[in-house]
Amino acid sequence: MDEVLEQLREWDPAWAEACARMATNPWRRGILPRKLVELISLMLNVQCTSLNPEGTRRHIRAALDAGATRDEILFVIEGAALGAIHSCSLGAPILLEEAAAAGIAAAARTGTETTPFCDRVRAIGQWNTAWDPFYQLDPVWTDEFFSTAIPAYSRGVLSPKDLELLMIAFDASYTHLYAPGTRRHIKAALQAGASVEEIMEVLKLCVVQGVQSCNLGVPILAEELARRNG
Repeated sequence: MDEVLEQLREWDPAWAEACARMATNPWRRGILPRKLVELISLMLNVQCTSLNPEGTRRHIRAALDAGATRDEILFVIEGAALGAIHSCSLGAPILLEEAAAAGIAAAARTGTETTPFCDRVRAIGQWNTAWDPFYQLDPVWTDEFFSTAIPAYSRGVLSPKDLELLMIAFDASYTHLYAPGTRRHIKAALQAGASVEEIMEVLKLCVVQGVQSCNLGVPILAEELARRNG
């Protein structure tokens, strides 16, 4: 925010200028289109591991200014919500391991469950084995999850390359740091035609997100100093 930068320039001008150069680099270099930079920045702010309302509004506005459509922005928001599945990616294998160690068996499946959305993902070769543990534990709920995910991703709102770059940002963000997903989406982005330089720009945007510490802390520090000196 402009007022935060101005305050930083007053208190620590050298650091403020160095930080501003670093933070604006992905916008200045132009390796990624401005619209995509804003959509990635939106993902970093709106994702379920961040939930930053000020940054979300700022980057929605900037994405619209850069030509993003409602559907593109909505897709980012929906994808940000669905990323919470990583709680199951992390926890379900541990649950199975610890239950086995304790000699406790999961409830037996009836064999009558239908999982059309999971079946569809398997049929097109997109099934991720990291999903096997929670599918094993609750196939019906897993299919309900994919009933929200598959339609969103099958609409083709973003190109395959841009989609993978967006997913890299979600997984590599410092509020998430999900290594398996980061590797999987970097590999997929390269296969979709992304360059090493483009992927590095996404990682840089993740680092730029750290400036949110200043956006949060500097105004509070200014207010508390004013209160003490008032």
